Amino acid sequence: MSVTHKLASVGTVAALAATAVAVTGAPAQAAAYNGACGSGYTVIDKMDAGNGRGTIFLTYNSGWNCVVTVTNTPGTKQFMSAMVERSGADWVRDEGTYSQYAGPVYAYAPNDCVDWGGIVGDKYIRMIEWDDHCG
Repeated sequence: MSVTHKLASVGTVAALAATAVAVTGAPAQAAAYNGACGSGYTVIDKMDAGNGRGTIFLTYNSGWNCVVTVTNTPGTKQFMSAMVERSGADWVRDEGTYSQYAGPVYAYAPNDCVDWGGIVGDKYIRMIEWDDHCG
């Protein structure tokens, strides 16, 4: 094989590799808060769902804490959960098979800490923050 033919082959392989990268595209963007808690609620914290499949949002309004879990792949049905509690109280949860988000769930805790978290996709990867945002 001549040097010219080898260089042409290398160029073809490089072009195919570049095309493959362009076709696969970028990874899904992190989910944005969707306003599901209602007017007046402000996002005070957020965390990855633990597997890059979504984001769990904690919002607050006048003593009320609200949690919504939003998927990075809207339209794909999967197990999702949103949960919140005044630390030491009972969990308030919304769990099921959803295609956009789980929640909203609410806990009134104006002078207390809250525990909050959620799941996207894998029932066994549950992300929780304990004794958070106190007072």
